[in-house]
Amino acid sequence: MRGLFIRWIISAIALYITALLAKALSIGITVTGAGPALFAVVILAIVNALIRPLVIVLTLPLNCLTLGLFTIVINALMFWLVGSGWLRGFEVHGFLAALFGSIVMGVIVGIASRWTEKRE
Repeated sequence: MRGLFIRWIISAIALYITALLAKALSIGITVTGAGPALFAVVILAIVNALIRPLVIVLTLPLNCLTLGLFTIVINALMFWLVGSGWLRGFEVHGFLAALFGSIVMGVIVGIASRWTEKRE
């Protein structure tokens, strides 16, 4: 349970950093605080657990054709779905912002997860 909580905190921090980078680059991702970031990460985890596998199965031929690179587009779509405006405090404006956000957040979470795994 502790590991899951730490992952959510890391992901919320990564989402906030991603929003700051997007703001500096004038890309439409906004997070208004720590609470909305943590809530968005929880919703993102639920969407990735329930909807993403179905979308991956439905797009399997395209994913095989692109040697798995279409998964990046699927990740961006999930990010865009969560930030599409129905969640107060977290907004993603456009697919390119979602693509940027999903890539940057994935890199930050990946680095942070490796760092915390080595420390435990």
